[in-house]
Amino acid sequence: MTAATPQLVVHRDKELMAQAAAARLITRIVDAQAARGAASVVLTGGRNGNALLAAIAASPARDAIDWARLDLWWGDERFLPSGDPERNAVQARAELLDAVPLDPARVHEMPASDGVDGSDVDAAAARYAEELAKAAGPADRLRVPAFDVLLLGVGPDTHVASLFPEHPGVRETELTVIGVRGAPKPPPTRISLTLPAIRAAREVWLLAAGEDKADAVALALSGPGELQAPASGAHGTGRTLWLLDRAAADRLPPQLYPPASA
Repeated sequence: MTAATPQLVVHRDKELMAQAAAARLITRIVDAQAARGAASVVLTGGRNGNALLAAIAASPARDAIDWARLDLWWGDERFLPSGDPERNAVQARAELLDAVPLDPARVHEMPASDGVDGSDVDAAAARYAEELAKAAGPADRLRVPAFDVLLLGVGPDTHVASLFPEHPGVRETELTVIGVRGAPKPPPTRISLTLPAIRAAREVWLLAAGEDKADAVALALSGPGELQAPASGAHGTGRTLWLLDRAAADRLPPQLYPPASA
């Protein structure tokens, strides 16, 4: 099995999926910290990303993490004023981040529309790209850290981060962070990692729960190409993991559905 070959884990329902994903992520962070002294995770928003964070907050095992040695990044962000409740970072703080002893210098929020770059989303994206570059190691060709885990929610249209089907951002091969205009779901202006930046992660985990995600999961795993289904272009250098509930896995062909579900 190559790094790009996806592994599937199907859980009974979305609640169990969130709890199991939380336990899996806690273990992965602890292992990375034991191996390298620190860990880095890219967070995702949306209902599944936030449910995972809430499950970590509720888990006694969260105390196994050395929170001061954890770098947190985001895969995308709504380009709205700081503090706006629609921002992924604001939601993440409410679900988990404000309840754990993180080092503020290691929490890397994407710029807001009332930041130093004002409404210039391209300048804000370039600023985040530079922050990534500063954290990258000398061997990181793309000037992006080799994230331990990069989380992605899968949209009903197969979008990941703020990379939408047929949208220009899916075609980007040089930049690691882009400003997104005209997104087909509100708000239309966003900041997003590109697929090359996503593929720099050691592990990419894609989260999908609910019957409204079943068509997207089936399409993305059928190999249509990333332009039509951006989720199909998201994979890690070491592992690509799809974490699903039964409703989201309902339309997968038998050859893709795992022989035993959790």
